[in-house]
Amino acid sequence: MPLISKVLIANRGEIALRVLRACKELGIATVAVHSTADADAMHVRLADESVCIGPPPSRDSYLNIHQIVAACEITGADAVHPGYGFLSENAKFADILDAHGITFIGPTADHIRIMGDKITAKETAKALGIPVVPGSVGEVLPENALQIAREIGFPVLIKATAGGGGRGMKVARNEDEVEEAVSTARSEAAAAFGNDAVYMEKYLGKPRHIEIQVVGDGEGNAIHLGERDCSLQRRHQKVWEEANSPALNVEQRMKIGEICADAMRKLKYRGAGTVEFLYENGEFYFIEMNTRLQVEHPITEAITGIDLVHEQIRVASGAGLSVTQDEIVFQGHAIECRINAEDPRTFVPSPGTITHFHAPGGLGVRVDSGAYQGYKIPPYYDSLIGKLIVHGRTRVECMMRLRRVLDEFVIDGIKTTLPLFQDLINNQDIANGDYDIHWLENYLAQPAD
Repeated sequence: MPLISKVLIANRGEIALRVLRACKELGIATVAVHSTADADAMHVRLADESVCIGPPPSRDSYLNIHQIVAACEITGADAVHPGYGFLSENAKFADILDAHGITFIGPTADHIRIMGDKITAKETAKALGIPVVPGSVGEVLPENALQIAREIGFPVLIKATAGGGGRGMKVARNEDEVEEAVSTARSEAAAAFGNDAVYMEKYLGKPRHIEIQVVGDGEGNAIHLGERDCSLQRRHQKVWEEANSPALNVEQRMKIGEICADAMRKLKYRGAGTVEFLYENGEFYFIEMNTRLQVEHPITEAITGIDLVHEQIRVASGAGLSVTQDEIVFQGHAIECRINAEDPRTFVPSPGTITHFHAPGGLGVRVDSGAYQGYKIPPYYDSLIGKLIVHGRTRVECMMRLRRVLDEFVIDGIKTTLPLFQDLINNQDIANGDYDIHWLENYLAQPAD
């Protein structure tokens, strides 16, 4: 892959370290950018070069496009990997890099725009043959909201078109709740995203969150790498992910996977992406597409043996995909636990200095983390400090391994979500794979013993 010689990693934390490792394996030089708060971060220490791009606030550093482009020019980086979050789904950033002759390791700006607006994304998905949730066509306004809700059937969900993370999202269970739900969703959307547009769709009672990993070469070739079950969530934020889903069989998996891969071929999608669904009573309903690498991508790598960051770089280099669909073999089961610097019950952030850090090991165990003993977690960013990924030949073996590994993992000096996972691994519903997107919220609402 000779077209890329030096990659600037426009991110921080565990994902920056993950991308750096992939680049080194491919013989590509790396540049780490960092805020003043991240001068001692592990990816900064390991990169071939590093550039400070501003003070701690994200808007002045990791979201500062001018500073990142300047860092590319100073170091001679000819490509940028955005990781996830920050500028990873910013079409303007992709356009600016292209104008400067710098390769964006991700989709085209047009595809980012299409999938970044939820109304356009849903219309596009429907046109590509992807099943969608029954809902409104276009934007919902106060004057037409009640009529649309009646046509869809209650309960309904009002969502911000530019939304994410559960903001600008409200449920109306009957006609009396529609007006207030729409008004509140619009206000939240305007405050969070600078865009008060909302749409409406059928609210599903007890769905699972299933997502399909896809990769395309931008030339009409695309593959799927199976599904991930991300139903264990708190406030629409994923906590525990599995591949494959305990709820699907092989036939369902391959059918929805091929639907998504075929859609990406028609779209001539470039790079890695994830098509997300709600799944209930044997039916899939499209909710959105993330045009980037997902936090939970390692569990897909565990069951397929395919390095997704390698694939991203290959495609961006013009080398195409390394595998065809018929060469992909799914092996075993994998689970990822997101280790956050948070109180395990209240989820209040817990920044501070890590006094002891011991990562578990053994067959089928992977820890993606930039944390280390003595590392001071800054209070300015997302509280994710690491991901624990466990793989086994079966789900039962995977769960047994995870139980052992959680007992080995030591992080002292701060509060983390490790105790939550120690509780979950011993819960019968989790053992049976019997949960939906509301399960964890209900579990956490129960009084602590």
